[in-house]
Amino acid sequence: MSEYLIISTSVDLMRTASDSIVFVSSDGNYSSFMFTSGDSRIVTLQLGQVEQLIAKQLTNTRSNFIRLGKSLIINRNYINYINVPKQQLVLSDEHSSTHSLTASREMLRNLKNIIEKELEQQ
Repeated sequence: MSEYLIISTSVDLMRTASDSIVFVSSDGNYSSFMFTSGDSRIVTLQLGQVEQLIAKQLTNTRSNFIRLGKSLIINRNYINYINVPKQQLVLSDEHSSTHSLTASREMLRNLKNIIEKELEQQ
């Protein structure tokens, strides 16, 4: 059974399954959610506030979400490709949803190291 993230602002409410969120990006006081369906939603919350809601509401799946820098939270389940020199991160559900994002070399290097360490521990 999926966990749900509920975001309520003064004008709207969004309830979404955590596994349908591919990434969340921010631009100032607004955060954009991108979903596996290809749809997106903009909410009037800063990324730090979204991060707090994820930590508070998602008990089983919160570790799937990783903050990369000031403006991006990704769902680690959709990491498909990392190219550190090109600063490229591709998130995909391997069926219908593919998103190519840019992130700093340092963030991508750290993300790559986290995934490699997890593989070594298996």
